[in-house]
Amino acid sequence: MASATTSPDNLSKVFKAYDVRGIVGEQLDEDLARATGAAYVEVLGVDAIVVGYDMRPSSPALAGAFADGATGAGADVTMIGLASTDQLYFASGHLGLPGAMFTASHNPAQYNGIKMCRAFAQPVGMESGLAEIRDRVATGTAVANGGGSGSIGSHDVLQAYAAHLLSLAPVTGRRIRVVVDAGNGMAGHTAPAVFDRLADQVEMVPMYFELDGTFPNHEANPIEPANLVDLQKRVLAEGADIGLAFDGDADRCFLVDERGELVSPSTLTALIAARELAKEPGATVIHNLITSRAVPEIVAELGGTPVRTRVGHSYIKATMAETDAIFGGEHSGHFYFRDFWRADSGMLAALHAMAALAEADVPLSTLLASYERYPLSGEINSTVADQAAVLAELEQTWSSKDGVSVDKLDGLTVSHADWAFNVRASNTEPLLRLNAEGKDESTMARVRDEVLTTIRGEQ
Repeated sequence: MASATTSPDNLSKVFKAYDVRGIVGEQLDEDLARATGAAYVEVLGVDAIVVGYDMRPSSPALAGAFADGATGAGADVTMIGLASTDQLYFASGHLGLPGAMFTASHNPAQYNGIKMCRAFAQPVGMESGLAEIRDRVATGTAVANGGGSGSIGSHDVLQAYAAHLLSLAPVTGRRIRVVVDAGNGMAGHTAPAVFDRLADQVEMVPMYFELDGTFPNHEANPIEPANLVDLQKRVLAEGADIGLAFDGDADRCFLVDERGELVSPSTLTALIAARELAKEPGATVIHNLITSRAVPEIVAELGGTPVRTRVGHSYIKATMAETDAIFGGEHSGHFYFRDFWRADSGMLAALHAMAALAEADVPLSTLLASYERYPLSGEINSTVADQAAVLAELEQTWSSKDGVSVDKLDGLTVSHADWAFNVRASNTEPLLRLNAEGKDESTMARVRDEVLTTIRGEQ
């Protein structure tokens, strides 16, 4: 008999567009993890997988249950233990195995989840296997068909992961001082392995490296400016050259410059794109539709081919595969590398930033100035009951303005020569997300405020 967590109603809530995520004990438990492990093996048709997990208190038991389900379905399981999500992707690529990572990324402590991929870190999303896994769990067939005799072993890939990243982005040049805020997440596990190899080149100042899934200092979500305040203060106090902030599973990275100022992920996208295009002139670079228009402009100016996609790693990775793109960047701090099996790695993005800074004889703010062209609003979330109605009202209001173009690749994007904005609905919450930019601060602010007036029903 199906448990409450494996009921169709609950599965419709926890199986998201790109992963599984829910409140532990209420929406996600060992029964669901075990059934998902079996379904994952059966849907992919594989006989071996790799599994990792983050520092949340519930992660080891959930990962163990998933492994039990997988072995019951006949697969051998390699456990890599504590890992960042990009470390799991490395293991998938390095070992040539499908992988599952237990993490809820930046979500609060009561959550956990499962990110799954095929061999060589190829994504598993709703359109590429996740719906079939969900449906098999719902019918109970994955559990009913159990009884296989797969084995469970372990393999430590941390040092191999660190060596591989540094082979892709070696840091040479002047010695730099770096403050790293792990947010009590998995960068506290991976950063020491990476930075120990850079001891002659980089002086690291660690912040919140203690692995603690209760997040006692701040949420491990660096897209929210409030969670970067401690890092900004520490960079100034230490006289550091750069600050790095990672999210809970360390697959995202945000920068703070030597002045304590926040660096837009679009700016870092442009910087890394320039470095990758220097290695492979004329290559394709992916950017999602919320990334600043500065990114495609700079890519084109450097002789590359910019390609615009929807938001979300499964779309980015699929487009990278189709176009053989060398690199891809998102506004949310996800950065994807062809040489890293097209997977995202916050640590590899950080290494690119440090390498560029060490090779330059100027401060980070000066180095990045040419990549920062347009003021950005950042992502502004608003609770909206009828998202479709508000999007329709915005389209009607803005589409008739002179010089405006509208598209619906992902939500509503309205573009003008002097400004642009995108409004899109959250996949999991009753929210509309606004991102705006303009030729100058006043233009951006005007557009942002006008759009927010409609979204929030203000007069």
